Amino acid sequence: MPNVRSQSDPRIRLLWVLSAATFLIFFQAFMVAPLIPHLASFFNVSVGTIGLIVPAYLLPYGATTLVYGPLSDRLGRRTIILASFAGFILFTGFTALADSAAALFWLRLITGLVASGVVPIALALVGDHFDYKERGRALGWLFGAMAGGMAFGSTLGAVLEPFLTWQGLFLGVAVLSILVFITLIPFQTMLDQRVTVNVPSTLRQVGMGLLMLLKSKRGARTYTYVLFNGIFHSGVFTWLGYYFAKRYGLGDVGVGLALLGYGIPGFLFGPVIGRLADRMGRSHFIPIGFVIAGLSTAVLSLHLPVIVAALLVTTLSLGYDMTQPLLAGIVTDLTSKRGLAMGLNVFCLFLGFGVGSLVFSGALLLGFRMALLIFGFFAILASVLAIQLFRLEKQPNG
Repeated sequence: MPNVRSQSDPRIRLLWVLSAATFLIFFQAFMVAPLIPHLASFFNVSVGTIGLIVPAYLLPYGATTLVYGPLSDRLGRRTIILASFAGFILFTGFTALADSAAALFWLRLITGLVASGVVPIALALVGDHFDYKERGRALGWLFGAMAGGMAFGSTLGAVLEPFLTWQGLFLGVAVLSILVFITLIPFQTMLDQRVTVNVPSTLRQVGMGLLMLLKSKRGARTYTYVLFNGIFHSGVFTWLGYYFAKRYGLGDVGVGLALLGYGIPGFLFGPVIGRLADRMGRSHFIPIGFVIAGLSTAVLSLHLPVIVAALLVTTLSLGYDMTQPLLAGIVTDLTSKRGLAMGLNVFCLFLGFGVGSLVFSGALLLGFRMALLIFGFFAILASVLAIQLFRLEKQPNG
């Protein structure tokens, strides 16, 4: 099999195109949060009401990965990726036409339902085309694109809205996505990777397949850590804007710039981190990633200069970039039915994303400092446990 380093390798060119699609999908997902105050004013509703558009997208996105994953095993990756990406483009463009908060809510919900067949299936496709020993760097490209989309979306959503309007932001993402879709078409043959052995064909068989993944020790610990990672990072990141606004008095643009560091390490170094994990083993990197994230969160509880706090946002992101892509690499090695396995992976992650902000808001009853310390403590505890739990995840074959 060709080496992952070769830029002439068609797998790498496909990976770049899929990474561009991933970037745009996550950009539009995370550009919404900083727009909430403006959208509340635009539609003359409360912030709490318009804020429902965030879970309206995230929860259906996570839930439908359990559908698209098994379907991609049965129908082929191409059918699901192209249909899902086309749906994402269509409804992202329609979102710009929303004339009420209710219309916006339903358009976000439908977009979440149709869009979730691109990134998870792209991750499964990496497992189809790359050996386990070289999978980390390939996954690093996709997770780096996710991180970049998160970072630039959460920042540019606030910065560009005064110039482009919120409608222009959605239209701009749709137009750029059309260009990526056109670039993806020549790779249709490579996308059409099918799993032909024991593919689940009924809901019962899908359910049994999911149960088998969770019953295995390797699967159970990996999916548990994926869920915890989603809860931890979503909980902390969701409230960091409030943290910078209240503690440092920053406005929308200032908050966006302070949060820009979240995603930059993965965007710049995702493939490098994955390549090192391929060489040295995931058993070393996963515990280190959790301890970096935990310490970054705990230190944020202190009264620090704003520039130091912003740097800690970057190291917090580094903790995510050293854990989630590597956990996904393990998931691709659990079974030949990688669409099913990756669907469950993204479901657990997005379930964590949805729950995390609620858990952190509950901890906020004890105060912001205590909430950060609690989340930091549990991440460090997860790191200590990971040393034992993931000790067998050596390179090259786990």
